[in-house]
Amino acid sequence: MQTKVVMEQSPNLDAPGNEIAALRARGDALRQAATLQGAELRPLLQAALTELDAALDALGAAARAGTGVEQGDPTGAMHAERRLLHAVFQQVPVPLFLLGRDGTVRRVNTAAGTLLGSGPGYATGKLFTAFVDLSARATVQTQLAAALRTGETQQIRCRLLARAGPADCALTVRPVSTRGDAGQLMVAVGSRGSRGPAPAGSRGPAPTGAGAGGAGEGEKAGQHGDQAAGAVRAITRRLDLVIAATRILLENVTYSEQVALQQYARLLSRELSAWVIIDVERGERLRRQMVTGPETQQAEELAGVVAAEDPQPGSAPVQVHESGSAMLVAHAEDPRVLGDRPDGVPLLMVLGATSLLCVPISDGERSYGVLTLARQAGQGHFVMADVGLVEELGEQLALAIRIDRLFRHRSEVADALQASLLPRQVRQIPGTQIAAVHIAATADEEVGGDFYDVYPAAHGWGIAIGDVCGKGEDAAAVTAAARHSIRALAHLHADPAAVLQGTNEIMLAEEFGGRFVTAAVAHLEWRGRVLRIALGSAGHPAALLMRPDGRIRTLQGGGLPLGIFPDAEPAVQELILEPGDVLFLFTDGLTSACGPDMVYFEDRLTDELAALAGEPPAVLVSRVRELVQDFCRNEFRDDLTMLALQAGQPGT
Repeated sequence: MQTKVVMEQSPNLDAPGNEIAALRARGDALRQAATLQGAELRPLLQAALTELDAALDALGAAARAGTGVEQGDPTGAMHAERRLLHAVFQQVPVPLFLLGRDGTVRRVNTAAGTLLGSGPGYATGKLFTAFVDLSARATVQTQLAAALRTGETQQIRCRLLARAGPADCALTVRPVSTRGDAGQLMVAVGSRGSRGPAPAGSRGPAPTGAGAGGAGEGEKAGQHGDQAAGAVRAITRRLDLVIAATRILLENVTYSEQVALQQYARLLSRELSAWVIIDVERGERLRRQMVTGPETQQAEELAGVVAAEDPQPGSAPVQVHESGSAMLVAHAEDPRVLGDRPDGVPLLMVLGATSLLCVPISDGERSYGVLTLARQAGQGHFVMADVGLVEELGEQLALAIRIDRLFRHRSEVADALQASLLPRQVRQIPGTQIAAVHIAATADEEVGGDFYDVYPAAHGWGIAIGDVCGKGEDAAAVTAAARHSIRALAHLHADPAAVLQGTNEIMLAEEFGGRFVTAAVAHLEWRGRVLRIALGSAGHPAALLMRPDGRIRTLQGGGLPLGIFPDAEPAVQELILEPGDVLFLFTDGLTSACGPDMVYFEDRLTDELAALAGEPPAVLVSRVRELVQDFCRNEFRDDLTMLALQAGQPGT
């Protein structure tokens, strides 16, 4: 994966026609700076008055342009600049910046490079204000323009983004006039407090940038030892971060994408001292999914502001998502690199951030979105060493999203299969009341094999209940085949034995890989005021007949399961249901439900049913469900299905 280090270029302001546009841009910047939390209004007011002077000068210049005032000739500017740099610039022990008319850095001396914590060439080509704290950028930009316009020295107090963090500095800005070029500024940096750059000759920390030297052997050895210890600490901390991130994935037992994103964002924000923004592709465009930062009430409010804005075209997240390459903006010159609020204030300014790092959330095959880190000035700027670490974290996050979506897809398939096996609503047979309930196993989240059905049949009605050995999509396919075969054959045959035998033949012909089905099928027919039932069983648990007075009769079960032997004979029994009698059918998930003391619910089933005699079917199955849930503390090893049919009066 390639990383793009952004070197932003500024517009050319040498053309006179651009002066008004630049004036307008600086005015907009001042207005935005005034909206920031903690903004110092007095310097902003002074800057606004300065811009007013600039507007008046621009009007005067426009009037003079109509009379043909000549412009300076830039011939020989390069030669004069070189003489200036060689003679004075590099030897001055004070941090110096040479700026062009547009505010870009043309040269920095060794002391300035040391102040920024980089080589002298790093700042070249960037806007000088990229190294100024956000709250003061608009003011500094205005004062630079004033120095160019008036030709007078300007004094500016601000905070520079120095190597050790924001440093209180006093800037002296003076126009530099060389032969043929009066469009340059010299900026000298002086200390305004204890955090500012150390003056020449002080005993502060030795510089690490270009030009460092003169230290004794002992001092150099001490520096090398400190650097080695610091490197070990940095490596250890990064390793701990990767391990913590991996643990988030391993412990995400719910496979929730939202949970993983939230935990990731909080971890990175805390360990990398940065705002964390996660954008995820949805509907072929990036959507802002998560924003988190410092754990303060104000940070929560700012996070809400940024979270409300989806990535805009041309913003850093969109560029990274489209290119698939990481983007490092060590010092953000353009505060709009992250996009704007609806009122035009850049989101980077809202967060008070000055450094940006964006990486794709990609598993190598597909990009799911973008992970963005924005760091405030006080936490230092991002460096190339951060890119590899954050890219690895982005890959881990992509794996988390991929696993979650795969899991959710399988869950949706499982739900669809389960819905096809169980009727949405229990069909009612005239003259009876029917209720059913299904509880999925908690020990296994795959599709279960239980089914039940109520359907019209030849010369009457039919009910069926069954269970397929095994779980998963293959078992669900067997369940669907058995259920639909029973329903189809029941339209042709009133005899449950014929229905079960035909279903057995179909299952053997389909070769379902050795899976078998236990089932109970009943044919119901009203004969006068009597409800006749023919009940067939193919290896299924025996049904129960409940009398209104509390007597419980265990009916004939038996028979061989379907799908094993071609000559399997089901067991068939005929019975008569009087008004108030209840036929209670169930799968083995009910009897095999186990309590914490290893006692099975089968041992107390008949006693519990006897206590519920006379209750309508809906109350009966609901109460039994509550009892078994309490009995096994809601831990089910197998699916559980119950169906209760109560005889009433014919035609009701």
